[in-house]
Amino acid sequence: MDGRSIASFDPSTDSDSFRGALGSFATGVTIVTTDGPEGAVAIVANSFASVSLDPPLVLWSPAKSSRRFAHFAGARRFAINVLCAEQHDICAAVAKSKTAINHVPTHLSHCGMPLIDGALATFECSLHATHDAGDHVIIVGLVTKAHHGTGDPLVFHGGKYGVFAAR
Repeated sequence: MDGRSIASFDPSTDSDSFRGALGSFATGVTIVTTDGPEGAVAIVANSFASVSLDPPLVLWSPAKSSRRFAHFAGARRFAINVLCAEQHDICAAVAKSKTAINHVPTHLSHCGMPLIDGALATFECSLHATHDAGDHVIIVGLVTKAHHGTGDPLVFHGGKYGVFAAR
């Protein structure tokens, strides 16, 4: 053993410890965009994952308690923008305001979704499926177009943002 202590707990009765354990998994940071009756809206999400290459599917998972949930739960199309390390300010702005995307350098996708300029990757999606998942909904998107650049990703770990350091 390397000296680290491991605490056991019941996640159904200790949600703070469960959240802490989940936070030990480093993730990339994305901003999901869609269009709504008031215009473009955005939400920060680290619950992004690839699902399938054939057909090309990805997923993300918004919380039902989010004030932005209604904008995304019913969206027929959306774009997922994978942020680079230099885009922490964009992440912070979108976390504070659903319409902050309107003040971020973007260009429109082939289907009208805002795509963040300089993002490491973008995935333009149409809704493929949704699945109830407790206090979240799993949204599966069929990727209709993707873009990929180079650079270092913005990462999230233990409740903090950081950058990836290769070894």
